[in-house]
Amino acid sequence: MPTKTLHIPTPDGLADAFAAFPDHGEQHPGVLMYPDAFGMRPVLEEMARELAGHGYYVLVPNFFYRHGPAPLIELPEHIGEEIRSAAVAQLMPLIEAHSAERILRDADAYLRFLTTQPEVSAGPVAVTGYCIGGLLAMHTAAAHPGQVAAVAGFHGPVGADGPDSLRRLLSTLAAQVHLGHAETDMTPEALGELNQALDAAGVGYTSEIYPGTVHGFTMSDTDAFDPGARQHHWDRLLTLLDRTLG
Repeated sequence: MPTKTLHIPTPDGLADAFAAFPDHGEQHPGVLMYPDAFGMRPVLEEMARELAGHGYYVLVPNFFYRHGPAPLIELPEHIGEEIRSAAVAQLMPLIEAHSAERILRDADAYLRFLTTQPEVSAGPVAVTGYCIGGLLAMHTAAAHPGQVAAVAGFHGPVGADGPDSLRRLLSTLAAQVHLGHAETDMTPEALGELNQALDAAGVGYTSEIYPGTVHGFTMSDTDAFDPGARQHHWDRLLTLLDRTLG
């Protein structure tokens, strides 16, 4: 399967990125995939290749590019609980500096780049993300309602900024949505409130807690990994993409 290491021009510099796409010499629908807080690394490249194998051009940007190319911090092949807290502590200042203005400025650049790649077909695109990337995916979709047909977020802090911010975010969202929450991240009561907000906004969605999961369940290089939940995530994501881009 063809892959590329790329650099995306943005108003603030060049964002390093990884792309995977089918080896058919054809054009394919585009998908922007935001990593989790640990950023671009082999497991994200593996996930991009897996999704590309289903007929999509998948672009994975380093959204921390202002601080340097990925990887920004040294990570072992397996991110165990014994080093997870220290790694998150190193990355938290970068996450906090990633303001809404930066998110939207970058989203414009990422989508412009994605849709002009020769391997990407004309028409709408999809955005998906993991952990903080799930929130970035939702902001990207809301800012580009005429371009993003589908958005998915997995173990992401979608409602972290409070109900007022969530309502503003959903008010411009036109994409079909799937949100897959970790059981440790979302109580049934909080899920009900989130889904009520989605209902009130008139958004077409599925939003559910994946039973028995902890934050990061899709990431096979962490202790949070749950193979069954990751397969369920693929089933949900592929159904969404087939319905909106297929």
